[in-house]
Amino acid sequence: MMTGYLSAKGVKASEGRVGKVLRGIHQPYHTARQQGARNLNPIPYNAEYMGHKLHVDLNEKLVMFGVTHVMAIDGFSKKVVGHSTMPIKNNIIIYEEVYRPAVLSYGLWDQVRVDCGKEIYLTLFIQEKLAEHGFNPQRQPYIQTPSTWNHVIERMWSEVNARVNYPLKSALVQPVNQEELDMEDNTYKYCVSNLKCQIARVGITNVKEAWNAHRIPGKGIPNELAKEGCPAKLQEDYLPIGTVAADLYQQELGSALKRESINPFLDVILPVKPNNGLRLNLVLKLTCYHYTKM
Repeated sequence: MMTGYLSAKGVKASEGRVGKVLRGIHQPYHTARQQGARNLNPIPYNAEYMGHKLHVDLNEKLVMFGVTHVMAIDGFSKKVVGHSTMPIKNNIIIYEEVYRPAVLSYGLWDQVRVDCGKEIYLTLFIQEKLAEHGFNPQRQPYIQTPSTWNHVIERMWSEVNARVNYPLKSALVQPVNQEELDMEDNTYKYCVSNLKCQIARVGITNVKEAWNAHRIPGKGIPNELAKEGCPAKLQEDYLPIGTVAADLYQQELGSALKRESINPFLDVILPVKPNNGLRLNLVLKLTCYHYTKM
């Protein structure tokens, strides 16, 4: 990952050189790796080509602070092809900011692999409607399995947690424990969520760029493996925008999807009551202060 991060920033360094430096500055981690402390999956994984399987998953390590991540990874190249950070999981946002841009940029995947949550329903609905345009339409358009089975993307969350979520969480736990931040108060929650989502987006983008540029032993570099995209390409006309897709979902299935605002906590504290503007200002200053102490 460090080699990939340096490569993404334009710095060329060999894996051996980077590894030698990391062994010196992070000795406990190096020792644990030597002793076999790794996440190994005994079940062989197979994706035949770019566009065979798309893995989509959520990370809610910071959900109590109004931060949720969604990421999509191609199973063959292991490239992160889409990601989004939002206050709470939302079908329309996941489709609009993760699935739709990925398909427009790389092409249509034969199969989408997700867990059993309801937050991906709109994405699966559109994926099923587009199934006949896939490279191999004989495959199931999507498969839902327990989150522990979505192992290709689970590898990424350990990187995201270490580099983004845990540092942000450590900066927030202290003021919450000291009762300087009241996360039961929607004004506080809106401010914290708004600020932390913006910070987390920067962190997720850095992780994505580093991952996509690093070399996977025995496999290659995700950016290079995915440079041709999926075999099946689609025009933008096939992929309606989020609100239109949600209307189509409701018309065909008779079920309405939630359509929260950009930050649903804002709906609770508006219209603005007396002194709310002052509270918002104070909370934003407080969260910014604790962030600078990270």
